[in-house]
Amino acid sequence: MTYDVIVIGSGPGGYSAAIRAGQYGLKVACIEANPRLGGTCLLVGCIPTKSLLHTAEVWDRFLHSEEEGIHCENPRLDYPLVSDRKNKIVSKHSKGIEFLFRKNKVDWIKGWAKLAGPGKVEVTAPDGAKTIYETKNVVLATGSAARMLPGLQPDSKRILTNIEILDLREVPKTLAVLGAGAVGVEFASCFNRFGSKVQVFEMLPRIVPVEDEEVSKELARVFKKQGIRVETGARVENIQSTDNGVRFEVALADGKRETVEVESLLVAVGRRPITENIGLEGTGVELDRGFVKVDSMQRTGEPGVYAIGDIVAGTPQLAHVATAEGMVAIAQIAGKSPTPINKLRIPGCTYTEPGIGSVGLTEAQARSQGYEVKIGKFPFAANSKATILGSHDGFVKVVSDAKYGEILGVHIIGPQAYELIGEAVLAMEAEATVDTVIHAIHAHPTIYEAVGEAFNAVYGQAINA
Repeated sequence: MTYDVIVIGSGPGGYSAAIRAGQYGLKVACIEANPRLGGTCLLVGCIPTKSLLHTAEVWDRFLHSEEEGIHCENPRLDYPLVSDRKNKIVSKHSKGIEFLFRKNKVDWIKGWAKLAGPGKVEVTAPDGAKTIYETKNVVLATGSAARMLPGLQPDSKRILTNIEILDLREVPKTLAVLGAGAVGVEFASCFNRFGSKVQVFEMLPRIVPVEDEEVSKELARVFKKQGIRVETGARVENIQSTDNGVRFEVALADGKRETVEVESLLVAVGRRPITENIGLEGTGVELDRGFVKVDSMQRTGEPGVYAIGDIVAGTPQLAHVATAEGMVAIAQIAGKSPTPINKLRIPGCTYTEPGIGSVGLTEAQARSQGYEVKIGKFPFAANSKATILGSHDGFVKVVSDAKYGEILGVHIIGPQAYELIGEAVLAMEAEATVDTVIHAIHAHPTIYEAVGEAFNAVYGQAINA
């Protein structure tokens, strides 16, 4: 049997690509080494973390319910049940992918896959048996794994990555987070609300460093207000497991040194692409520090071999990017004349409290590229629905071109920012101007009114601020 396309990996990019191939009528298989479908995002990433973050939000409401006139005497957090609910959600959606594979005639092949020559993929099954499958095209969607500091090994309680922290059965009394990218700050926000005493250490000058500088500054301010210690420009050294947890030294930005002892340490210093032992040696596939180089159609340097998702050089390691790249690759294979992804239209979402949503250029990036910039900014403190929700930290910031009113970027930190950013992404994809969004009527009272107000603020015409 020869397949039209074999997809290696069943994360969001892989399973979406396989399903789309089935929808196009292609003969398709998806190879997955894990016993369950879904990849990092579904099994140990996006979905389980957002389940915990949702529960943390609900729990926080119970703790502060008297502000809304609701008396909850002695609320109790049953963390094992919180974890069980998270696991049920993951299992439900993993089985959902199995159903979608059957519906769209996708063959699920279990085992570790590697390229075995032009048009051939070798699969090592869980029992060690090896089988060669023939295919016209291959889509590499092997994903990424958490980076670990040299000399450290994760365990079940003390030194953790995104995987181990999801398996905890109790909330650590003290938690240090090493790295303040999206993964680090999300877990910091989550476990702070669950009751951990949280400290965040970031080597770079600011937390969430890919975001607009004002967003980073606001999240740090709110974190500190919430009781989370935030140290930037900090270097963590000499990490050691102890009988009671983890001990390490920190070289702080002011030159001081400090010894820190905590129950658990989360290492969140980035993710590495999984491109080893998948048969790339001797092929035309080019690597850049382990990442695969592709063209606008996701094609590698090896004929018939495509790459998508976290292993791709030059695009952010986000589930929705993997899915979008998968759609491009499969459309190209099926002869559908796809539109390549636009890197400036990729939304970034961070599910802290307050949340972050962003798209396009930051103010600093726009200025460095020579744009004459006009900024519109509107605070959630002036938004009535945010006040009703009791979540009025943050703002919406619009970065625009002064000459033509082009929307260059939108950066939101505040309630449901990761939902609000959708309007900005659509506006930019449609090449709308600042005036277009201003003329779009925003319903009242809503938190997305703040987006409309921020666009009005570009011209100094926000009504409520």
